[in-house]
Amino acid sequence: MNRQAQAAVLFLVGAALLHAGLTDLYLRYVKAGLRPLLLAAGAVLIVAASATAWYEWRGGRRGRRTEDHGHREPCIAWLLVLPLLALILVAPPALGSYSAVRTGTALQQPYGYTELPTGDPVPLTLVDYAGRAAYGHGRSLGGRSVRVTGFVALDRTGTPYLVRMALNCCAADAQPVKIGLTGKIPPVLQPDAWLEVTGAYTAKRTRDPVNGAPIPFLEVTSAKPVPAPRDPYDETWNN
Repeated sequence: MNRQAQAAVLFLVGAALLHAGLTDLYLRYVKAGLRPLLLAAGAVLIVAASATAWYEWRGGRRGRRTEDHGHREPCIAWLLVLPLLALILVAPPALGSYSAVRTGTALQQPYGYTELPTGDPVPLTLVDYAGRAAYGHGRSLGGRSVRVTGFVALDRTGTPYLVRMALNCCAADAQPVKIGLTGKIPPVLQPDAWLEVTGAYTAKRTRDPVNGAPIPFLEVTSAKPVPAPRDPYDETWNN
């Protein structure tokens, strides 16, 4: 792979990063807060590719021939392009119920609880409700009804959970945060289907069979299917 080819690959990788960062594609790989770094990396690679191409052109055709014949790389080096094509052509699906039921809940004890917003039911992230229910025993909820959104997962016994996958950095380290559902549960639940659930705190809880961590429950009063959100991951757990 000569310098012209190297410049072309650098340019394509940089363009792919810019494409991912300027669209929602990047949300399938990294958390939203890393978007500026992704765009900066894409821009740097394109600048490096342009500088490499200019240097090679400036060196002249004779210099290129000498370098190509003296330092020929194996054709297998072009396999480096395959991950790039995968990034451009195939957007991986977000992690769902299959991963959730095989990974222990990653719920962490909050440092504190912010004041609830006005309105009834109170819109909360699933992670926020889980922390208030599991570690605050519902006291910070003040007996109010809440509304949370997540995707459905069913364990081996058929117990339904509402789940969000939380990120530290990227999809490779995604871990589930789960809440159990009880009360007026829809008669038919499809794994990976997204639900908006309204309900109230209940003292019922269980232990995750994978890692023994607490899983709080929500007493469901109503539930309705909703489209998958623009960002399928929830990164608020470690803020």
